[in-house]
Amino acid sequence: MSAITMAFVALIFFAVSVAAYAGMVTLAAPRAMRRLNQLAQATGDATHSPAAHWNVVAVKLARSLARLSIPSEGWENSPLRLRFMSAGYRDSRAPVVYFAVKTLLVFALPGIFFLYSTSVAMPMASLTRMSFLLLLAAIGYYAPNVWLLSEVRRRQRDLFEAFPDALDLLTICVEAGLGLNAAIARVGEESRVRCPALADEFHLAELELRAGATRESALRNIALRTGLDEINSLVAMLVQAERFGTSIAESLRVHSDMLRTERRLRAEEQAAKIPLKLLFPLIFCIFPSLLVVLMGPAMIRIFRVLLPMVTGGTH
Repeated sequence: MSAITMAFVALIFFAVSVAAYAGMVTLAAPRAMRRLNQLAQATGDATHSPAAHWNVVAVKLARSLARLSIPSEGWENSPLRLRFMSAGYRDSRAPVVYFAVKTLLVFALPGIFFLYSTSVAMPMASLTRMSFLLLLAAIGYYAPNVWLLSEVRRRQRDLFEAFPDALDLLTICVEAGLGLNAAIARVGEESRVRCPALADEFHLAELELRAGATRESALRNIALRTGLDEINSLVAMLVQAERFGTSIAESLRVHSDMLRTERRLRAEEQAAKIPLKLLFPLIFCIFPSLLVVLMGPAMIRIFRVLLPMVTGGTH
């Protein structure tokens, strides 16, 4: 076995091991992990637990890789930082892991392709091979961007679907006599099961209000973190209602009805797109199989009976 083949096998083993570990971490029961962390903290061994140790080692390795792709300055105030907040990743280690994955994919994908093409002696021109290497490097660099954008859209969709119901709870709390600050805290607690992301946003707003921030700034920070226009319009509505002295409960009810109507219209829009999305699978996948099943016996019969008669094979 040549050295290039051994390097290719080792790289494949490393990639499969990383994928298996990522799948194990993703599929692990969150409640069990939280319970184990609570027990470790109760016994004072949280910093010495194996999970914490491996997390520290992984972050150190990621930080060394992230230095190759992280911008030197100014990225903290860039739209990328807002994307992390909109996706729900507020840990300071998230950007480090993000840029480390960028660096790893930029070198790993072309490296795997180069070792594979060299080990199997794939006939390919030098210019074509270089083009494939550059294409794989570009895919590895921009793939984390696509993943982060999909996470932002998924979280925004969850927030939008749960927001009208949260506004109904907020309206009930305000009509029951609670202040808006206490109502926000109460709705955050009640929304924990339905939408944890919305509950976290309300909890952060509650903490800002306790720290002395104004209600307007706390609500605008929610709109900034989520990136939803609906929440931004809610903030503007609450500010106007407080400024002109109108009923906050009535304003919340009108706004929740409007959001519920918009949610229904979006659902109808998605339902209207279903026939168009089913058109291509029907044409390229289902119709050919139906033609084979329906026309296959007839075609076999035609070839067996009519074709010899036409060609004069039987008299």
